[in-house]
Amino acid sequence: MTGIPPLVLDRSSGVPLAAQLADALRAAASGGGLRPGDRLPSTRELAAALRVSRTVTSAAYDQLLAEGWAGGRRGVGTFVLGAVPSAAAVPAPRAEVVRVPALLELRAGSPCLEVLDRAAWRRAWRAAGDLPPDLRPDPAGDAAFRTAVAEHLLRHRGLVAAADDVLATAGTSAGVGEVARLLPPGSRVAVEDPGYSRAVGALRDAGVEVVPVPVDDDGLVVDALPDGLAAVYCTPAHQYPTGRRMSAARRLDLVARARAGGWWVLEDDYDGELRFDVAPLPLLGALGPDVVVHLGTSSKILSPTLGVGWLVAPAPLRDALLARRSATGIRPARAGQRVLTALAGSGDLARHLRRLRREMAARREQVRTAIAAAGLATEGDPAGAHVLVPLCDVGTERSVIGAGARRGLALDGLGRHHLDDAPGRRAGLVLGFAAPTRVELDRALPVLSDVLRAHR
Repeated sequence: MTGIPPLVLDRSSGVPLAAQLADALRAAASGGGLRPGDRLPSTRELAAALRVSRTVTSAAYDQLLAEGWAGGRRGVGTFVLGAVPSAAAVPAPRAEVVRVPALLELRAGSPCLEVLDRAAWRRAWRAAGDLPPDLRPDPAGDAAFRTAVAEHLLRHRGLVAAADDVLATAGTSAGVGEVARLLPPGSRVAVEDPGYSRAVGALRDAGVEVVPVPVDDDGLVVDALPDGLAAVYCTPAHQYPTGRRMSAARRLDLVARARAGGWWVLEDDYDGELRFDVAPLPLLGALGPDVVVHLGTSSKILSPTLGVGWLVAPAPLRDALLARRSATGIRPARAGQRVLTALAGSGDLARHLRRLRREMAARREQVRTAIAAAGLATEGDPAGAHVLVPLCDVGTERSVIGAGARRGLALDGLGRHHLDDAPGRRAGLVLGFAAPTRVELDRALPVLSDVLRAHR
């Protein structure tokens, strides 16, 4: 077997052979034994060389494809993509470099830039640039930005807040991290499972203990919350990644439990502006302004280029955040705040949101139709920019992701959003439809239907 370094599998180990093989190929890619563009042997050829079943080599390749270390071209083969040669590796001249096409992005979390009015975007940046530069930082954020956010929350989310109640942030995860750093070391914070991994990362980085709590069709299971918590993080308007919304009864229960237990509730309203069916349920921030920290972001409705979010918190917590910002020099950059303020003040933000809601609603129906054509269903409220496609087990989930990568699709599995590998966890695809252009989506969905039909 040429073109690939020696691979050793330990059949006496408790580690599955497929996992050992994936680890060995990944190590070879990281260490320079394999370089980007190298063609890997076929699964049949590699299985024969290693004297293992083809199931082992196929599972290892699927794992590498799902992780982005390798990519496939139909009828050509599987190639190394994500390897970075070690410093000691000496690059060798190559007769031919195979360029694997970029995958079409069908993972959740990206905004829809296709509907963004670029002229309005440029006008807002020019308006922001016309303002004089700051002499001193304001730890609360730009005053005009906080006024614009208060108006935005009232108009689009029904949350009554004064400008002084609002703090600028660098996004929801940054806001979660700031609040978590005010908690005593070792505090316990409950999170949804499955849930938003970046918020979990922000909490753990702040030194708190993360406690997973299950979700169901009505959102976070409030009855499963343990005692002794310092805070609860949740996405009640559009649970990420299942797409459900927390029922009215559970919202009231959660606020009551927080008051009784002395908790903070961190309400991440990451895409609350994007509902297509009926008016949203009351925000937790409206039901419990004394215990709820309401968090929002511009990353899903505009672009992460702005690096802008906001936080509405009870006065004691808000004062503590400002004191810590003043003491440490931590503050969100104001350039993005001024751009969003200009978009809001001109009416361009409201017009953009109307276009965005129409576009996301149409795309959602298009995606649901394509999934139905494969004999499967989607889950989630008519909201946001992703749906959940349930699959029968974790193995099928991994196979679908790998098969999608070989057909040019970047897919995301539900398993990645669980906190651990506990038995009985759900499997599925967290399917985003905001990132591609409409032409790309039209091209990707028939391929996705074929992949799902083959694995149904």
